[in-house]
Amino acid sequence: MKAPDPWPPLPLHDWLDTYRTLHMWTQIAGKIRMALSPPLNHWWHVTLYVNSRGLTTGPIPYPAGIFEIQFDFQKHELSLSTSQGPASARPLQPESVASFYAALFETLASLGISCAIDLKPQEVANPVPFDLDTAHCSYDPEYANRFWRILVSSARVIERFRAGFTGKCSPVHFFWGSFDLACTRFSGRPAPPRKGVISGPAYSDEVSSAGFWPGGGAVDGPAYYAYTVPQPAGIETQSIRPAAASWNPQLSEFILMYDDVRRAASPEQHLYEFLESTYAAGALLAHWDRARLEV
Repeated sequence: MKAPDPWPPLPLHDWLDTYRTLHMWTQIAGKIRMALSPPLNHWWHVTLYVNSRGLTTGPIPYPAGIFEIQFDFQKHELSLSTSQGPASARPLQPESVASFYAALFETLASLGISCAIDLKPQEVANPVPFDLDTAHCSYDPEYANRFWRILVSSARVIERFRAGFTGKCSPVHFFWGSFDLACTRFSGRPAPPRKGVISGPAYSDEVSSAGFWPGGGAVDGPAYYAYTVPQPAGIETQSIRPAAASWNPQLSEFILMYDDVRRAASPEQHLYEFLESTYAAGALLAHWDRARLEV
């Protein structure tokens, strides 16, 4: 049997309804992790992680031990497992956010796990509380699986990029608020304070961040992004690779469209060049101590 394409097409408008529904479902799981996990710097305690099945919360503490919530995009099921033994699984299928929320919390209760979350979605326009959201109710298994395969392929390259840095660096993790895969390098110097519950802790230090996002708004399709905070003067004029990458003035980020990566002779090398060259552009202008920070 032919192996699945590791870089499949993912036209934004072909799976937009599934994307929006998954965005809300992952927010519910992520908020459960956030509510029960000890806080970590830069909101690292809230993220999901790419694994061999889909997206997982990783271990979440509760009084009896730990548990894990996993979106399995191969079997297309949501699974909950506990260190005490009991586990549960239910299909991922077309279902409203309200129904998904109710079923997930019913399952948690059946496993002896108590949790309360803020029902308001994060980082979306006109947020509807999870328990009232009946508009988002789509699930296309083919596109969910394609999205996960892209995350797997992208994470492999980003992990390779991450390995070249000896300074403080985030895991390669998935932020359910912005629905993107990200990895962040730190210069070791504090940044000017920012306002905001999310942006304040997230950007308390000078950072160079890059990742993958399915698209929306100013970017009409899946794309890789890279930025430096604080933004060094003149970064928008820097030469980066590959040639298809460019500065997006609306987002104040470098953007490389996913389709340009997947169509390249070597998608892995295409993406790696983008990660390396955009980091180097920002680190040079911001005067990072690269001799100390890099392998």
